[in-house]
Amino acid sequence: MEYGVIMDEAGTSASTAGAGAGGEVIEDESDLSKFENKSGLAEDMKFLASMPELCDITFLVGDSREPVCAVKAVLAARSRVFYKILYQAPSPQRKKDSTEKLRLFLKRRSEPLLNSQSSTSQPQPHQHQTQIIEEFEPDVFRQLIEYIHTGCVTLQPRTLLGVMNAADYYGLDELRRACFGFVQCCINVDTVCALLASAERYIQYKCTKSLVQKVLEFVDEHGNDVLNLGSFTLLPQHVVRLILAREELRADEFTKFQAVLMWSKKYCDNNSNSNLKDTVGSFLEFIQFHKVPANVLMREIYPLTLVPYDIIMNALAYQADPRSVDPGKLSPNRVRRSAQGRSMSVQSSTDPLGSNTTLSSSESSEMVSSEGHPKHNSN
Repeated sequence: MEYGVIMDEAGTSASTAGAGAGGEVIEDESDLSKFENKSGLAEDMKFLASMPELCDITFLVGDSREPVCAVKAVLAARSRVFYKILYQAPSPQRKKDSTEKLRLFLKRRSEPLLNSQSSTSQPQPHQHQTQIIEEFEPDVFRQLIEYIHTGCVTLQPRTLLGVMNAADYYGLDELRRACFGFVQCCINVDTVCALLASAERYIQYKCTKSLVQKVLEFVDEHGNDVLNLGSFTLLPQHVVRLILAREELRADEFTKFQAVLMWSKKYCDNNSNSNLKDTVGSFLEFIQFHKVPANVLMREIYPLTLVPYDIIMNALAYQADPRSVDPGKLSPNRVRRSAQGRSMSVQSSTDPLGSNTTLSSSESSEMVSSEGHPKHNSN
């Protein structure tokens, strides 16, 4: 799904009816004429930003340090934040930190950066600058630069939250509002997992959090459909836990198990040292097996040998006589969730940019260690 937005910074339409070859003659009360011809302007500005020899700044974006070129004067004219960054002297501490980041990056690279200068030195006329951008991903930042130069951007669910937060970060209010409006109307079964996956990267920004809540509410409402999506396997593990832990999730227990199995198989395919039974086992606390019909338990789940025998037997015994089984044995290690189960927490490192911030449920713990192996409770 794509959504085109064409606007200038004042929020007015960038497409103008033309006179002749795209132009328009506008008469005012003083009997003077004003000629406007915006046809091709956006394409010309896009061409400008795509030609490194015509640009005077290169941004090295994301972990891959992907180069994105731009024209400083255009950036400064369209964004007061960029103006301050590019044309005002940085503080001594910021200058020191940025210099160190650039020095370490250049040290890691074997090939020289042509025409690059330290981003922290006071810019001189006609000097080509290089700046490192760690806050945003390359695809997101490239769309932002395209919008600044052309007034146009194509919004896509995969990069939508990133573009919205980049617009907020750099003071582009019209673009931020356009993204905010689009994300609310584009939440559907086909896009919800992409939105959740991108929210992981940008949850530290204030305008993401309210939208994440709307996405989770959609997941609650369409639980069975979302859990059956192939794209569900692309979600981070703690986001899967967050979804399964929600009391409001409208999904039957067998569908939850199938989603866990599907996600775990994908995870083990990508992590050869992982064990399928252990990975599935780390999700079992979120599934109430006593609510799965007995014939489904015995025909679909028990033969897989992924669920401990005692859980299956307790579930069957409960269905035969609910008084015969201690409710605490039905979902081992399950934390009863009320209001806590609906909350989100932000777990962040000391990085002020929040690059390690994650989206998780407030009471659930991480299941995967830093080496990527599942962890389990000892009881």
